[in-house]
Amino acid sequence: MTTVSRKRLLAATAGIAVVTFTLTACGSGSGTNDDGGSSNASAGGALTIGTTDKVTTLDPAGSYDNGSFAVMNQVFPFLLNTPYGSPDVEPDIAESAEFTAPTEYTVKLKPGLKFANGHDLTSSDVKFTFDRQVAINDENGPASLLYNLESVATPDDTTVVFTLKSPDDQVFPQILSSPAGPIVDEEVFAADALTPDADIVAGKAFAGQYSIAKYDFNNLISYEANPDYQGVLGEAKTAKVNTKYYTDASNLKLDIQEGNIDVAFRSLSATDIDDLRGNDKVKVVDGPGGEIRYITFNFDSQPYGAKAEGADPAKALAVRQAVADLIDREEIATQVYKGTYTPLYSYVPAGLTGAVEPLKELYGDGQGGADADKAKATLEAAGVTVPVVLDLQYSNDHYGPSSGEEYALIKDQLEKSGLFTVDLQTTEWVQYAKDRTADVYPAYQLGWFPDYSDADNYLTPFFLQENFLANHYDNQEVNDLILQQAATPDAAARTALIEEIQEKVAADLSTVPYLQGAQVAVVGTGVAGTEDTLDASFKFRYGALSKS
Repeated sequence: MTTVSRKRLLAATAGIAVVTFTLTACGSGSGTNDDGGSSNASAGGALTIGTTDKVTTLDPAGSYDNGSFAVMNQVFPFLLNTPYGSPDVEPDIAESAEFTAPTEYTVKLKPGLKFANGHDLTSSDVKFTFDRQVAINDENGPASLLYNLESVATPDDTTVVFTLKSPDDQVFPQILSSPAGPIVDEEVFAADALTPDADIVAGKAFAGQYSIAKYDFNNLISYEANPDYQGVLGEAKTAKVNTKYYTDASNLKLDIQEGNIDVAFRSLSATDIDDLRGNDKVKVVDGPGGEIRYITFNFDSQPYGAKAEGADPAKALAVRQAVADLIDREEIATQVYKGTYTPLYSYVPAGLTGAVEPLKELYGDGQGGADADKAKATLEAAGVTVPVVLDLQYSNDHYGPSSGEEYALIKDQLEKSGLFTVDLQTTEWVQYAKDRTADVYPAYQLGWFPDYSDADNYLTPFFLQENFLANHYDNQEVNDLILQQAATPDAAARTALIEEIQEKVAADLSTVPYLQGAQVAVVGTGVAGTEDTLDASFKFRYGALSKS
């Protein structure tokens, strides 16, 4: 089959970089009402949600992160979406969606769709949306998910025909519900560049369950229910919702336990969550989790990497293998995360079809534990001089307040063997996101929040050629197997391919996955609907929430 590679730009213009990476701080301890003023959230009316996540940009073409997608899920329409309580996609603003030929996926829109600004939402907007994703191809955007899209046609105002490069793409319907899928207004968005947040908000270019009424970047977003939304999620249960952004998780905890906000979702520390479980003023709600944590290796700049001193692929692999031998997942999960994360021994998290655990058998003691003797033997066999100096980077503001403790423990696990000297460094996400794709970090922390609940989403973004990690991993056989599984209609055959891919990637160790996390929200006792939206779609939709 023809190899389809992910195409990503390696640099952005200066203007785009400013839009993408400028973040502002938010402090605070008091709640807000729908006008942005102070109030007690428990008094009823508007819901107030607190988070430490950050928005990169509201433009779907320019962000591929959890904080931005959380906003997009509230305000933009999708052709297909996941209803509450299900990981499977159904028509959202579409009336129907189906393969009409092996390489043709045809979507019929519901009639009379409109954006909040009154503009008609037609097939022309849909074509514009996907054409601009591919054309802009921002390095921090999700265009790479559209690797199999050849072209988009619009026979009439309510019909969209997607022509695909490879036939029988079993993943494409899920991709239409992913960060690549929010439908935008062609009368507001630019065709060939990212559109500033201010222009999107001023243009009221929304057609999801909510519209944005007020927008203070990474401080406060005020939402109003969209009465014209016709999608699968139905009418929003709360008319007005505020999202308040925190830089300090301790302030987030303080506000939820004092009743100044109604919901705290991402990211309280594991210790705070454990403490709040004993507080009768709040409820801690757990949901299925698709989040994973992993160490990424840059195949050029890691020890013995292709462009490092003494470049040697066998020695570079031995270094990665030794790290995999020494990581004690159970210790990290229990000591740092109090059981809110569990050990992960593969690339596809437990619970998804096709998940296997090749790293458990291949590395460490063969049963999930660490093994320093095995790591030592691996390095000796490859002729690696010890201790290996490993520069290891983590973000101190993107993956929750426990990242420092998490990576201090990983450093200790590697160094106590005597096989590594770890230079542990930290950088704020604004700079981190730039540096990691510019070969600055030999090894570094990343987390993944799935775009759709299918094993493919844990394989395609990481291991296709020119992948999202931009870490120079390139295995043609893995690349072709990923494309093959995505186009295999037989469920059993596809599952077998997914399992084979995990085995092969485990042998290469492009990344070392080590934790799988649950979704956790802390809510006031009067808040309902949290269980409905903490589902296996991994999307937190505000429209499911209400309070008494």
